[in-house]
Parts: sequence; structure tokens; C-alpha cells
Amino acid sequence: DSGERDASYLDGLDFAVFALGSTQYEHFCAFGKWVDQYLPMVGAKRIAEVCLGDDDQDIEGDFEEWKANVFWPTLQAKFGGGSDKAKKVSVEAAEGVAKTPYSVEFVNSDVIVPDRVHGFAPETVNSSCKHYFTAIDCPVIASRELRSEKDTSGSTLHIDIDISHNATLKYQTADNLAVLPVNDDKIVAKVADKLGLDLDAQFVLNPANGKLDEFKHIFPTPCTVRECLARYCDLTSAPRRSELKVLAAYASNPEQKQMILQAASSVDYYQEAIVEQRVGIADMVTSVYPSLDISLDHFVHVCPRLKPRYYTISSSSSVNPNVVSATVSILKEDKPDGSVFNGVCSNHLAGITKNNMCRIFIRDSTFRLPQDPSKPIIMVGPGTGIAPMRALLQERSYQKHIEKKNVGKNILYFGCKKRDLDYLYADELEAFKKEGTLTDLQLAFSREREQKVYVQYLLAKNMEETCNLLLNEGAYVYVCGGTRMGSDVMQAILSILAIQGKLGPDGARAYISQMQSDARYIQELWA
Repeated sequence: DSGERDASYLDGLDFAVFALGSTQYEHFCAFGKWVDQYLPMVGAKRIAEVCLGDDDQDIEGDFEEWKANVFWPTLQAKFGGGSDKAKKVSVEAAEGVAKTPYSVEFVNSDVIVPDRVHGFAPETVNSSCKHYFTAIDCPVIASRELRSEKDTSGSTLHIDIDISHNATLKYQTADNLAVLPVNDDKIVAKVADKLGLDLDAQFVLNPANGKLDEFKHIFPTPCTVRECLARYCDLTSAPRRSELKVLAAYASNPEQKQMILQAASSVDYYQEAIVEQRVGIADMVTSVYPSLDISLDHFVHVCPRLKPRYYTISSSSSVNPNVVSATVSILKEDKPDGSVFNGVCSNHLAGITKNNMCRIFIRDSTFRLPQDPSKPIIMVGPGTGIAPMRALLQERSYQKHIEKKNVGKNILYFGCKKRDLDYLYADELEAFKKEGTLTDLQLAFSREREQKVYVQYLLAKNMEETCNLLLNEGAYVYVCGGTRMGSDVMQAILSILAIQGKLGPDGARAYISQMQSDARYIQELWA
């Protein structure tokens, strides 16, 4: 914090960095690069060059290649030995031998079940799974369609969740709402039937080595098989190739085993047979590779955990402190085999009827309004990227009309296909404009003309005003949506600063970098 650096602080520490990232994002592998750059400055010794793993391509392949050709040979050369053990490990990996760290003990239905939130000490819980123990059940009090009935291409819902019943749930405007999804009942039943499991049977997960004092719970037990498969097992996402290697060991049919191993070893075949076909573990077990036979303790070990899904909250905590709102695009896609792939979380939310529960927690967002409310803001949020912009507009309206503050200009760039199809929150945006909160509403309808119009085109069209807002009025910029859109918007603003602002390319990049450091240019993007 003081800026001082002890150049010998990490003397004696050898290190190598495999950085995780995606070229879809602006700051590719930024943290890994930072670690690799700064560790030597405090005395650590780099023993292998940093490797940049790209999740947009084949991050597992990147890691396996780096481990085999760089990292492991470096360790052997430096420390020697380990070759026999390495051979044993590599043989086990090739054979897909899975040693589960868990044992399953089925118990009577009348066994005492600890409270999920308060019944497990934090130090006994696996830190990567703590949300299973801490998330809160809250009622959905409203759910409404935001698209027109004429739009048959999909569904986008506005969902309100009541958080007033739990004092620990607080949020700030445009924070992130985390939802713990639940797998579809039919998929859960098919998997249980294939594995020969009774959905209502209750079990406890114990350590296979019997060392209870060292055991870290990965989800609350006792629980039923139904709860385990529905809430804690990712049944529908494509397994990673490393997971396929392990799964192959459970296939009794040699041809099916070979097909699974081929998908594990070949990036192209994995993409073709697993990713493009939308094959999850449920599909593999029940239909694609039906010779897979896995006991519950092994299934819990090899099946990935079902992760929370995050939505930027589309409500203001000043206006609605007891209600969080989410703007949810319902994912349904046709699969090559003619069936339909349903996004696990969006369809879970869509299926919750009024006053029934969803399990949630809240985490901080990067979206924060200027401390000085007189500063102008530029918001770019096409599609469901409108969510945080709705929250920010509610907050600015509250500041202006309730708190009587001097609120600066609010400019919104919103885009969708057509005005009469998927213009989300149209009535609210027009109301914000009418009451004077929304200074300028720029709309890009990409399918209304022969030539498509996108938000970045409108930014470029308004070059003079945008440049003045950024350079002379200290405007803040908020961008939410897809990574490609975010990149296009960034390029449009760089061009505006370079040409209209006469900063040139290098000066424009430096200005944006400073804006980001000052939290004046904030993005939340997804691939």
C-alpha cells in the first residue's frame, strides 16, 4: 500500500505461471501476466515462461501442452527424480482410473438434517462450494414478459424477488444477483433411473479415508438423491475434456469407451461430438453412451458442480430496497438431434410461479454512479444489457426528484431487433424521458432497415457531443452486453477521442486507460 517493495521478500521461491483468460475479453490473461511480471520484483525466481491459456479456443489443450513440454520437464531438470511416479500417474490418467475421495452412506428418512445455512461450520465447508451453504431462499413475487407477443424468436422476463425476509440480504444499485439453478425434474429422473437410484433415498457424503476431522463438505448432507442431482450436479453442460478421460473408465462397451476417449483427446472431435451437439453428462449416461455405469459416490466425484448464474440487478436499492429485479433472457436452442436445449438457470427462473422460492445471494458489481451526481453518464446497453441501465436510471431519478440533487445528463444507447418486437422496458424508458431523467435516448433497431444499425454506429454519429461529454464534462461510461459489442463500442470511443478530440491513437488509449483507473469507464461483458 505504501508503494515500497522489498526486493528479497520472496527469495527462495521458484514459480511458473499458467494464466487463465479468453481472447474474447479486452484484458486477456491480465492477472496471470501481472503475477508473472511482479513476482520477480520481490525476489521470486521464474523457472518457466508464462503460458497464456485461451478459453475461447482450447484452454485445456493449452495447459496439457504446457505441462507436458514445459512445466514438468522443468521440474524434473531442476529437482530430479519423480519419473517412476510420473509414469504411474500418466498410466492412471490414460486409463481414466478415478479414485473417489467420497463414500456414500444411505440413511433412514427420519435422520436429523442440519440446517443448511447455520448447521455447518465455515471451516468444514469446501470454499469453492460455500454458496450451497450460504445462499438464501427468497420468493419470486412477479414475473412478466418483456418482449412483444409478435416476437416468436424467444422470451425475456422481468423477475422481482422479495429479499425483505432476510436481514443479511442487502444490495446496492446494479449489484450482481447470483441464482443457484435447479435441473429439470425430467432430466433428474432419467439420470436417477439409469443409475439405478431411488430419488427419495437419503444419504450422507463421508470421506473415503474415514478422516472426518479433515473432511470438507462439498454440499449439505444428509440430502436426498433428488436434491443432489437437482441442485449440486451439472447435468447439462458439456463436460471438459479432462472429465471425459475419467468418465471413459465407466463405459463397459469398448466402442463407446473409445469414442469418449477420442472426444477427450481430439479438440475437433470434442467440438463436433460434445459441444456442438450440446451433450451433457445426463445425455452421455442416458442415451449417447448408455454403457456408462457409475455408482453414486463416483458420480458425485466425476460430475461437475452446478454453478451459480449471475445477473446484473436491474433495480435501484434506493427505490426498491426490499426487492431485487433481474432481466433474464430464456435460453432455448434446437439441438442437431431435433431435441431442445434449455438453459438450466433461465428456464428454472421462468418455471417459478408467484411466491415460490429461488435460492440466491448478492455480490458487488463494478457499476457505481459518480459520487458527484452532477456528472453526466453515458450508458450503452443493448438487449439484456439494459438491466443495469434501468437500475442506474431509477437511482438518478430518485436523486433528482426525491433527494432534489443536481443530476447531470443521462444518455442511453439501447439496441434490439425491432421497436415492436424486443424493445425492452419501452414504457419505462419513455417515462424516464418524459420526467426529465433521461436526457437523450438513442435507439438502434438492427432489423428495421435493409442496412443494420447498432449502438456503436450511433455513438460514432454523435461524435462531437460524445467527445465533449468525455473530455470537457467528465462523463462516466457504462457498457453492458456481449464481448463483441463491448469491443466495438470501445473502438468507437477510441476513434472519437483520437479524431474529434485530437488525441491521436496513443493519446486516446491513454485517456481511456485513465478513465478505467478512475472508474469512469465500466464494462460488464459476457461471451
